[in-house]
Order: sequence, then C-alpha cells, then structure tokens
Amino acid sequence: MYPPQQQHHQPKMQIPIRPRSSLSTDEHYRIKDKHRYHNKPNNAVLTLTGFCIFLLVLCMFLLGALVYVGRNIVNEHLRTDVTYNSSAQLLDEEYLESLYSSTKPIKRFRSASSSSSTSTAKPRFFIFNKTTIAPHVMATSKVLSQLTCRLPRELKPRHYQLRLQPDLANRTFSGNVTINLEVLKPISFIPVHAKYLKVDTEQVWQLDETSTPLRKIDPVLTFSHPDCEYWVTEFSEPLQVGNYSLLLTFKGSMAYRIVGLYQSSYWDKAQSKERWIATSKFEPTYARQAFPCFDEPSMKARFSVTVIRPTDDNYHALSNMNVLEEIPFDAHFTQTKFAESVPMSTYLVCFIVSDFANQTKLVRGMLDGAKDFEMRVFATANQVNKVEYALNVGVGITEYYIEYFNISYPLPKLDMAAIPDFVSGAMEHWGLVTYRETSLLYDKEISSSANKQRVAVVVAHELAHMWFGNLVTMKWWNDLWLNEGFASYIEYKGVNHVHPDWKMLDQFLISDMHGVMKLDATLASHPIVQTVETPDQITELFDSITYSKGATIIRMLEDLVGAEKFRNATTNYLNRFIYSNAETNDFLSEVEAVITDIDIKLIMQTWTEQMGLPVVQIVRNGTSFKLTQKRFLANPEDYNGVYEDSQFNYHWSIPITYFTNEDPTVKRIIFNYNDSEENIQVPNEVKWIKFNKNQIGYYLVNYPEDMWRALNSGLVENRNAFSTADRAHLISDVFALADASQLNYSIALDLSKYLENEVEYVPWSVGVSRLANIRNLVYYTELYSNFVNYARQLLSKVYEMVSWDVGDNHLENLLRVSILKASCAFGHPHALEEAHKRFVEWLKNPEERPHPDIRNAVYYYGMQIGGTEQIWQQVWELFVNEQDAQEKVKLMEALAAINEPWILQRYINLAWNESYVRSQDYFSCLQFIAQNRVGQGLVWDYVRENWPRLVNRFGINERYMGRMIPAITSRFATQTKLEEMEAFFAKYPEAGAGTAARKEALENVKNNIKWLEQNMDHVGKWLQCQTSEAKIDIEQNV
Repeated sequence: MYPPQQQHHQPKMQIPIRPRSSLSTDEHYRIKDKHRYHNKPNNAVLTLTGFCIFLLVLCMFLLGALVYVGRNIVNEHLRTDVTYNSSAQLLDEEYLESLYSSTKPIKRFRSASSSSSTSTAKPRFFIFNKTTIAPHVMATSKVLSQLTCRLPRELKPRHYQLRLQPDLANRTFSGNVTINLEVLKPISFIPVHAKYLKVDTEQVWQLDETSTPLRKIDPVLTFSHPDCEYWVTEFSEPLQVGNYSLLLTFKGSMAYRIVGLYQSSYWDKAQSKERWIATSKFEPTYARQAFPCFDEPSMKARFSVTVIRPTDDNYHALSNMNVLEEIPFDAHFTQTKFAESVPMSTYLVCFIVSDFANQTKLVRGMLDGAKDFEMRVFATANQVNKVEYALNVGVGITEYYIEYFNISYPLPKLDMAAIPDFVSGAMEHWGLVTYRETSLLYDKEISSSANKQRVAVVVAHELAHMWFGNLVTMKWWNDLWLNEGFASYIEYKGVNHVHPDWKMLDQFLISDMHGVMKLDATLASHPIVQTVETPDQITELFDSITYSKGATIIRMLEDLVGAEKFRNATTNYLNRFIYSNAETNDFLSEVEAVITDIDIKLIMQTWTEQMGLPVVQIVRNGTSFKLTQKRFLANPEDYNGVYEDSQFNYHWSIPITYFTNEDPTVKRIIFNYNDSEENIQVPNEVKWIKFNKNQIGYYLVNYPEDMWRALNSGLVENRNAFSTADRAHLISDVFALADASQLNYSIALDLSKYLENEVEYVPWSVGVSRLANIRNLVYYTELYSNFVNYARQLLSKVYEMVSWDVGDNHLENLLRVSILKASCAFGHPHALEEAHKRFVEWLKNPEERPHPDIRNAVYYYGMQIGGTEQIWQQVWELFVNEQDAQEKVKLMEALAAINEPWILQRYINLAWNESYVRSQDYFSCLQFIAQNRVGQGLVWDYVRENWPRLVNRFGINERYMGRMIPAITSRFATQTKLEEMEAFFAKYPEAGAGTAARKEALENVKNNIKWLEQNMDHVGKWLQCQTSEAKIDIEQNV
C-alpha cells in the first residue's frame, strides 16, 4: 500500500508584541523608568501584605488538594467498587446523557398513552462524563507505555464462552465471558476492548493443549484505559507462549442507545401496551459496548453463547447459531444455550431477546452433499404477515449465491429479523441478519414498487456478505471496500436472478454509479483504500466511496477479466481464506491467477489508492482517434487547488471499450496510466463512435462538439442503436461535462431534447435528475420561468404516456413515479390538479388510500398545493398513529411539504420527541423539511442553534448526523451561505465522523456558486433561442 502524502502548511512564527508605553523596557518588555521617583514602603506594610498573600496561596492549595483527592476517590470507587443491586437498577437519564455523549445516545420518550412494565427505579450513584486513568495505575503500571490503540499481535483469541442476561425491566444487562486465547510471544498484559461497561477480572488460568487448567495466575493490576477503550489485566511476569483463559464479569446499560446491546420497543395494538426487546448492532466497533472482547476484525474466534431471557410473555432468544437447549434459570427466566459458532469476527455476533413471530421456508443446499437448511424471517406479531416477500426473495437469492460462489452456506440456519429501532438499513450478522423494518417488510397494499425493490436489494446485499465479508473478512478496516464494494455489486446479480425483468444491471448506473461519480469529482473525496486507526475514522469509511465506488470498480474489473473468470477467482479467494482474513492484494492475486496476460494489481492500484476519476478526451482525425486523459473535477477552479499527491499523478489505467455506428462489435484496449495518449484506428469513416459501452468503465468521455452532435442525431434517429445503459450514460456525461465548464452547455441541453421520445426508466431517471439539478440552481434567477417551461414541455409526452393508472410492470411503475413527481415539481398544470384532487379525496376517507406507487406524489404535492393548518394536523395525526414503517415515511415526507414556515417550525420541534419520530428517522425528517424551499432555512438555522444539543443526544461520531450537513445545504449557491457554513464549522470545529461530510458540504456549495458564474449565461441564451423557435413554429402553424 502506498499512503498518500498529506499537504502540510508551516505555522507562522509568533512575534512578541511590544507594550504600548512611552516608558523604556528591558529585553522582556518590562517597564524600566529610572527617572520616576518611588516611595519606599515601610516594614509593617510589607509584612502584612506578605502574610495575606501567604494565606491566600495556602487556601488555594488546600482547596485544590481537596478537589483532587475527592475526584480521584470517586473515580477510583466507580471503577473498582460500583456494583448493581440484584434487580440491576436502571441508570438514570443524566448519567446516560453524559455517558454516551461521545457516541450515539438515543433517548426513548414514551407518550402518555403508552404503557410499559419498565421500572423507574433510580440508581444509587452517578458516573462522571470524563474518565481518566486512575493515579495509582499511572504510578504502578509497568505496561502503560506499551499500550497502543491497536491490539498486540502477541495475543490471539480462540474461543469465547459468553453468558449474557438482558434485564428488559430495568434496561440493563450483565454477564460473564471466558476467553480462551493463545499467547504467540511473551507478553505481560492482556488488553480487551470494553466501553461503557463495568468490568472485573475474575480469573486467569494457564491451559494445556486440551484447554485443561494447569495453574492460576494472579494479576498484579487491572484497570480501564479509556483512550484506547481497553480493560487491561497486568501481570508481574510475562505470560509465556501457550494457551490461557481469561474470565471477566461485566455489566452495562441498554438505555439511550441504538448500537452495542440496546433496547428497542414497539406498540402492541392487540395488548394496548409497549413491548420491549433487546437486540444488538456491533459493526464496526460496538461489540466492546456489549461484552469485553478483542474487537478487531482479524481477531476471529469461535463463540459459545448463552442468553438468559424472560420465561413469560412469549419471549425467546436468537443468536448466530441454532439453539442447543433451553432450561429454567429461576422462577422468571430461562437459559438458552446456542451451538458453538464457526470462527468469526466480533462485529458479526448478534443476540435478540423478543416476542417476535416468524415464517419459515427451506433453502436447498444446491451443491452435491450439501444439506438443506431453514430460513426464518422474524417480525412483530402484528407485522409477520409482511415477511413473505423477503422470505421468498431471500431463499431464491441464497440458492443463487450458493451456486455462484460454488461454496455451501456454512451455518445450520439463516434468520432475518425486522427491528423497530435500527440505525442502519441492515446488518449482516452471520446467521441472524437484522434489518430496519422498511428494508425487510413488504405489504402490497402499502408498499410501492420502489419499496419492494428496496427490500430485494437490501436482502441481496446482506446475504452476499454471508460469503464475502463473513466467510472471508478484511484484516483491517482500511480494506472495508472488499466487504462492502463486493456486496454492493453482487446484490444486483442476486436481484437480477429472482427478478430478471427489473433489469437491475442497468439500474446500477442510477442507484450507485452516477451519485458517487459526482462526489468523486470534488476535492472532498478520498481513496477507496486509506489508513484509519480510530473508531471515528473507521465509522467515516462507511460512505459512498467505499460502497458505490467500490462496487463500480468491482464491476469494471469483472468486465475486464470476463464474468466466468472473475467468478472462478472469487471462489478461489473464498476457499483460500475461508474462516480467515485477507487484504486487497490477496483478492487481486486470485484474479491475476486466472488471467495472466494483464497486470491486474497495477491497474487496480490506480483506482483504489488515489481518489477521483478520469475524463478521456477524444480528438478525431479522419479514421483515427487520439485519446488523452486527465483528472475530472466538477469545479474548474479546483485544478489550481491543493490536494493530496498521488504516485500515479492522477492518471489511471483505464479499460477502454468502444463501438461505432458502422460496427456494433465492442472493441477493447487498456489506456495505461503512464502513457500520455492512446490512438485507435477504425476501418472506415464513421458518423459517430461511442466509448465506454454500457458505462462499465469508471470514467467520463468528452468528444469534439461535432461528434456530440452526431451522437445526438443518432439518438433522435434511432435510440435503439444504443442500449438503455448507453443512452443513460450519454445524458449523464454530457451534463457532468457541461456543469464542469468542460463542454458548452448548449450541447447538453440539445441532447436532452431526445428525451421527448424516450420511454425507458433508466435514461429518464438520469434526465429527471439533471433537469432537477438545473432547476435548483436557477431557482432564484430570472432563468427559472423559461427553464421550467422547457422542462414541462419535455415531460409532456411521457407524462401522457404513463398516466396516473398503475399497472403490473415493475419498470413502468418506476418510470411512472419518476415522471409524475417531476411533472408536479416543474408545475405541470394537469399533474398538480390531479395530485390535489386525489389528495382531497383521500382526506375525506383516509382508509381509502391512493395506490402505493402514486401515494408519494399525491401526499406531497397535495399538501404543497392545498395544505392548511387543519389539513396538516389531520395528516399529522395519521402519521402519529400509523404502524407501518413504510407508510410512516411517506406521511413524514408529506408533512414537510406545507409552505407555512410556522407550521414547519412546529414540525421541527415535534420531531425531537421520539414518541413521534424515532431517532433512526430523525435526520431523514429534517432532510425532508430542508427539501422544501420554505423549510431549508429553518432547518439550517435550527441545526446551527442546536448543534450542542444534537451532539449531546446523538454523539459527535454519529455518521448520519454528519451526513445531514451536506444534505440540508446542497442547494446553497451564494457566498453568504458559504460564509455561514464556514463560520458554523469554525464555531464547532470538532466534527468526529462528520469530518469528510463537512468538506463535502463546502465543496458542493462552492461548485454551485461556480456553476452560476460559468453557466447561467449559456443556459439563458439557449432557453431564449428555444422560446424564439417556439414562437416561430406557432406563427407558422397559425
């Protein structure tokens, strides 16, 4: 790996400032006036003054000593002597607010109408927010200087015997864990990760080769190391090479959080009460918040889990493996013991204690000798009827993956569960995949075609991880893209297998590729592979560069080597590193083994180790075409900016593909990063040549203007000469280049006119996105009226085609939704009239809702056109009482459409209460409000004024809070707004996991400002020409 060089600026030297005085000074600027007469004080005055100063200093010293001793007594007491009573009392709110201020506190506010069996017992103590290493540890420990925030390589865990007891009544948990580990080199301490836990080291034993205890070893010191999130057990002499066991007990809280081991709830309508469950989410570094462990991905081990759960109220326990036995623990609890797991990383461990119901289906083993196994999908009892689709899709996709990877699923069962409170879309815990309800549940009466596709895609993504990520895991988080990039591409193959009519491989462009290309064209981007160490740096990696660019690079690599060879390389890689860990080079070595004539590693280095993407410039000379490349940047000023050096000088080894109007056969070359140009020859003079077939390659193509016009003519004459993906690609590239002032904007707008006769979803999705982007940029300019008139005209034909009547064709339904919403957004009179009419009809009878596919358009634009306080309140009450998560999101967005600022401000204030908006949905709610032009400024002001409050609730390392900033500021386009953002970031410089998001937000606004400077005149002149041509046509027709 070649880490990029950071640009450093030398700080300016601080020059001492001379005092403003007419008197002379010495070399230290102390006044030294020899001409001024000074009265000599008498001895009594001097004695009294000195005595007073002495008393003052003495008092201050005693007070400071008292505070210091008191603080350390309390801290030491809390670290070593705090115990919970037998009922594991609930930690109070003030304690938890401070305890989770650096991570993700999620407060649960229950409405007055909700009932709960939860105890409200107060704790006997408080824990202070700031924890430091105890003074006696600082004084006596001999290993502090050896501790780093990476686990020592001298230790390797082999097995965890984990016993866990969640207390749902008091929202706490306790347990113990015996870790069998191997000492590979002598070491005198054992650090394990532990955060927000009360931990004690009970026993340490040396074991023989059969894990039989040989001798007990007494530690000389045990202590917490908060900076590295360790619990350290220290010994007087180094542990010698061999096997050992470490028994630890621990206690913690499940309240006010949504990571680690935490508590979720739902309203049981049948019993009219709130039901509580315990569940977990450990990726990337949250297992340490549930039990002491070696919480790094390379520290794989086997797990034997026992969960103690309530016996009554239909509660049961789930974990990664199948249940071995259930026996009574006492009068109120049952002990559930699970089978020993295969070796896996700590972030893949999972537990759920719930009363969920399930549906079950058999998955065929598919391969010779492989056993069939059960797939179960769990949800709350009143929603278990909505799991059937996910179950059927899950079975089909799992069977496809077994055949694709040619490796059997390694566990005896595969469960999926819909969790009411879940911070991510889903999480690939091995054998027990957990999902947000919107990502797993499907009801044809409520769910739209987009909702259905979302379920299929997320299920396919998580199930791909059962092999790529779980069976073989990255050694360290810098190679996270191996997990997420691969799954983010393979998911399209999985869904394509069960729904070939959805054309998922074409949809890849609009769902993953185009969005990340926009980010990667800014200075806010970063390489796919980069060095990370701290939890907040690791958390930041979970972004579109890792997921979507990673997927795009995998897709390009597959096309380069061939689909079958790529599949064989993947299977070889999984078999070679099964139950182990690997790095990027390990995967690429397996690819090189199946295609020996290409230097795969060197090609891929140019894509993984430098940020950004290239634009290939085409110059034509008869039948010859010269290709050159440079880094593509959306803002032309960025070419003169400061950014990281690259060993490849921001050139790439690009797999080039092309075809012509005369020969549709795809030709291939590789444009190497160290070549200044590449030349190709075509046999005959051609009208046009199209590079990057189906936009497989991660690069843009800029043609000469006459070639762009020829391609435009080709689209108009016969769009079917280009594939669906190629048509979408041309629209995407031409507007990206025009936005970046690398192509005259008239070329892009001319090409957009072909859309008038387009009927496919993917090209229209790109077109609508580009039109919306221009609309947002010119919203406050004199161009707005002419531009929306053009957009309405362009949409009119396809609007008539799709209509408001929903059919059965999935892609047609997606097209319909896109066109109806765009038509409303651009003010198409009939579209707005129809949306409002259906909205009014729905409010008269809320039980008769519009079809799910048109529901968003009806709800949103109906509220926007005819929303009043009374209507808003009616929709609000429907939202509060709605139980279906997908319908709730639709209503949440509709509430943000009203144009009354005082009602939107009320909405912002109400959203803070989790009785109304779950914490998992809070930032989505604010973003919905910010999408409204009236609400945008309200949300921006609210976030700036309440930032400390947001940090206190969600934590500075909450990446979704960080992602909110670029989302709510994305349409800012003035210097004033840019300065507001810079001032806000300067006032609150600590960004945690939102550091990159802040940079992205600033780059977006700078790009918007530059766009208006560079392109507004060009767009205005083009629109004026269109208006003049339209007038001439009308006059001629008259």
